[in-house]
Amino acid sequence: MKLHLDRNDVRYHITAYGEDYVQVNGTRHSQALVVFPEEVLSTWCSSLSELAGRHFEPILKRAPEIVLLGTGARQHFPSPALYRTLIEARIGVEIMNTPAACRTYNILAGEGRRIAAALFLD
Repeated sequence: MKLHLDRNDVRYHITAYGEDYVQVNGTRHSQALVVFPEEVLSTWCSSLSELAGRHFEPILKRAPEIVLLGTGARQHFPSPALYRTLIEARIGVEIMNTPAACRTYNILAGEGRRIAAALFLD
């Protein structure tokens, strides 16, 4: 049974993940990154504790419909003031653990949604 549409225009898929890595199209990343269907930002913010509003500027410029914020192995809720610019731009923000964000990204990207997965690792 098919659960989502297959779209061939998604260039970047999350192909694997673990406690200390996320693999995008077979390339392993060991630090926080942002994945869009059309590009990957491998230098973003070093840790969730260092997250500041300015870190969302590159995401805001790309105007996704929704941002999946993967906060590591466990779900942590940063202050909404940090991502206020996204909310004001009417960009949805979903906060979840990183494994859930990886799975959700692949489903939504496969449906052709303008999505961003901002992923932190432990």
